[in-house]
Amino acid sequence: MAFTEDRAFELIEAAHDRGRLAHAFLITGTRESGKESLAARVIQLLQGGGGGGMDLFGEAVKTEAPPLDELAGEWVRIVRPQSKSRRITVDSIRELEKSLHVVAGPGTWKVGVICDADRMMPASENAFLKTLEEPPPRTLLLLLSENPGSLLPTVLSRCVRLPLMGGTAERDDNGRTLLAALDGLAEVGLGSPEVALGLKACFSEVLTDIKAQAEAGMKEVLKEEEKALKQAVEGDWLKRREEALKAVAESDYLSDRSRLFELLQSWMADVLRAKVGAGGIELPESQAATSAVAAREELPRLVAGIDALRELRGTLDTNAQEQLALEVGFLRAFA
Repeated sequence: MAFTEDRAFELIEAAHDRGRLAHAFLITGTRESGKESLAARVIQLLQGGGGGGMDLFGEAVKTEAPPLDELAGEWVRIVRPQSKSRRITVDSIRELEKSLHVVAGPGTWKVGVICDADRMMPASENAFLKTLEEPPPRTLLLLLSENPGSLLPTVLSRCVRLPLMGGTAERDDNGRTLLAALDGLAEVGLGSPEVALGLKACFSEVLTDIKAQAEAGMKEVLKEEEKALKQAVEGDWLKRREEALKAVAESDYLSDRSRLFELLQSWMADVLRAKVGAGGIELPESQAATSAVAAREELPRLVAGIDALRELRGTLDTNAQEQLALEVGFLRAFA
């Protein structure tokens, strides 16, 4: 069950008032669902300024919290993925743990917020397990994630989950590039090899960029760890660590490819919804284009295209050669 930001805050506030506040929450949802806003409101609550009282009609008054990063300080630590590797490193987690074990004054709460928690390295998650299971007194941990399925089961089991509703998935540059190519079909329609291969080329270029980003992140993390550890580890440790990081980079690539496919399938599903007059549009920003494509195409053709994409996604989950599978799949779906 997903909650609105206000309802999730009410539940946390009620638990705090009863002295039954859990020590760790996993707050999930899209970037526009209010995860960081909720975290900021919870921090204000623990600092004594979270309650907004009631209005004249008995409705709860929502207290406006400042941006999350503005609340960072001695007793509030916020961890985000590092810019180059897009990862949360072991060092970042250890710095957070060190700050949480500093003795605070009476009545003071210490809060640790991990934004994009699914970007933790496996080693970071494992290093964090002890603190997550037994945090210091009057410590609250807030893990924010858009992709909680990437977290270790041992991390998930130690948190109270608060899924938030609302918002739409934020499109990164890769997603926007693919959507622009798909929306271009409003002008030309489906049904030609040129269109299908053009879309395949765009999809492949995006995948190439995603793989390059994952590999660059892996190399950056390895460089950071090699610099930090130097001669303090066994001779073959870095080689084994490199292999482990390559596996993580591959996992990231496959996860991002899956999300890109979800975007592709959502666009095609919106075309079908427009064709049959159904509601529940997933990509409102592309509604004009999907409606135009729906008006040009016959229903059986659209259904066949969706089936072809579903089959292609299944094929890519096997050991099939990626580029060949994409070419055949896009021709079946769009030509």
